[in-house]
Amino acid sequence: MNQPAPVRGVVAVVIRDDRFLVIRRSQHVRAPGMHCFPGGGIEPGESVAEAACREMQEELGVSAIAVREIWQSVTPWGVELSWWTVEIAEGALPQPNPLEVEWISWLSLSEIRNLPRLLASNSEFLDAWESGLLNP
Repeated sequence: MNQPAPVRGVVAVVIRDDRFLVIRRSQHVRAPGMHCFPGGGIEPGESVAEAACREMQEELGVSAIAVREIWQSVTPWGVELSWWTVEIAEGALPQPNPLEVEWISWLSLSEIRNLPRLLASNSEFLDAWESGLLNP
């Protein structure tokens, strides 16, 4: 019997001046109103790096360069996530696509931790980041 292929996703970690780019999901997507890092599903035939860049364009209207994978995790509902550092041009101004994103902000780690409705996978990532387990 064939096992279904695991659902895979990518998370884009964008950092400027020790602040992380964080979004609140729109009411039109999975986990509406939740706070998290940008990202989404990986389309068939797409590399993880390509997915990270596409998601940045779709959600925030900015071109991005996927630098490297820094972590992997599995959500409580079984989605395999690949966490990538992503760079955008210094002068780029991300603009939320209202179909996918309600709000964006550049936040410190402590500010992210204080957000209401932060996705559990993002809290786990912050724990790993603060423990020095990642190589950004």
